[in-house]
Amino acid sequence: MDLMNIASGMIANKLGVDQNTINGALNGLIGDGDQFDIGSLVSNLQSGDLADIAASWLGDGENASISTDQIQNLLGGDKISAAASQLGTSEGSLLETLQEALPQMIDQGSSGGSLLDSVGGIGGLASMAKKFL
Repeated sequence: MDLMNIASGMIANKLGVDQNTINGALNGLIGDGDQFDIGSLVSNLQSGDLADIAASWLGDGENASISTDQIQNLLGGDKISAAASQLGTSEGSLLETLQEALPQMIDQGSSGGSLLDSVGGIGGLASMAKKFL
């Protein structure tokens, strides 16, 4: 499953922007240059006191909501501003789109807990998060 395609498809539909432009903006927001980095995103959720939200997105139950302020703090205002400019949309519109897309994207990428399992469970996720402290 290609999480970048899931993410870019969701965001492209919401903002009406082509997927190539979306991919570039997402790499700037959640990537490591040329690859979508879901592990870092989940780790940042965990280390940023949003562990309950991360756990709900990774699990099979209902996804907890995240506020646009939490997303802006998580990803950084400068990155949000740059991505919004690249996409030709407002920061508010991008944040609202991410508010809908991030939970769905991580949830779809972790059906049955596979994403959580791939990082070694909650303990592995916590260990990964410590790298960012």
